[in-house]
Amino acid sequence: MILPTQRHLFDLPDDVTWINCAYMSPQLHEVSEVGKEAVMRKSRPWWVRPEDFFNDSEALRKLFARLVDADAEGVALVPSASYGLAVAAANVPVKVGQRLLVLAEEFPSNVYPWRELAQRAGGQVVTVRRPEDGDWTRALLEELDERTALVAVPHCHWTDGGLVDLVRVGQRVREVGAALAVDATQSLGALPLSVAEVKPDFLVAAGYKWLMGPYSQGYLYVAPRFREGQPIEHNWLMRGGSEDFARLVDYRDDFQPGARRFDVGERSNFVLVPMAMAALSQLLKWGTADVQETLRALTERVAKGARALTLEVPPESQRAGHMVGLKRRGGYGPDVAVKLAARKVFVSVRGDSIRVSPHLYNTESDVDRLLEELDALV
Repeated sequence: MILPTQRHLFDLPDDVTWINCAYMSPQLHEVSEVGKEAVMRKSRPWWVRPEDFFNDSEALRKLFARLVDADAEGVALVPSASYGLAVAAANVPVKVGQRLLVLAEEFPSNVYPWRELAQRAGGQVVTVRRPEDGDWTRALLEELDERTALVAVPHCHWTDGGLVDLVRVGQRVREVGAALAVDATQSLGALPLSVAEVKPDFLVAAGYKWLMGPYSQGYLYVAPRFREGQPIEHNWLMRGGSEDFARLVDYRDDFQPGARRFDVGERSNFVLVPMAMAALSQLLKWGTADVQETLRALTERVAKGARALTLEVPPESQRAGHMVGLKRRGGYGPDVAVKLAARKVFVSVRGDSIRVSPHLYNTESDVDRLLEELDALV
């Protein structure tokens, strides 16, 4: 179903064309109001009860589990995608000479942890080159063999939305006995994903883009076989019996069940957690599949107009529907995004592409305005 415009739910001036959700989502009015109330709560700390250290974070854990078709026991609350990937890097076994596959021009947070792991374990990071036909899935499968210890990929490429078929990749990963780590930051919330189908070992997502939440609130899903693994920090909340504040001096070696051992310290954040709950609740009301279908109609309009301007666009079959990269032979000037911003049209330049990433607050008129300004510039 194509959803109607949701611009009224956001604080967006009429003269602003924000078509840049992959950079950062605007904040829903409801999320802002929840945040204001949460900030004021700290003014009166006697309102914060011991059970409040657990209740909201457990509710948030369940909301995220619903979004990705997972069990809440497998969800950890983390501050960033890099934190979640550090957890993965601390637990994925790598033998000397084994390969860790990443995509060319991948986001740095999904490269640096694997470089460090390869150096520590004697493995090798192998970069899958960008395929000329845009088929990242084929390119990955051609490199994926029994020498592989890990495949670390997004659901879609962060520069232009190039799509990875995670179900096919995940199946092959399991066949060769490797691990699969997915950075879903640039897709989750706008592109349907089921961990029951993909079966990743680790899946991370920052919450301030397509999940419409506050900065520094992210999520980590951990498969059952890694839930007894090694956390990268040791905070009091992750330990067994932490609900009993009077007995915290009775130090314990056991952990809270499931993936909670991987929660970040102070995961109960009394401002960010309620805001994130409001954001995920709205996403679940919209439905990720309907969000994707609605945004695909907008990016296809972008693609059609961009081709008329002789810009290069990935084929629809090889990209996600919520994001599209526009390339130009010879490249763009270094300040093309700045010039568009001066006209209150906001996009990002990533690699050699202008990355266009609309959301439900955008309409066809926003797309047409973008194309008009691009025509004047290129």
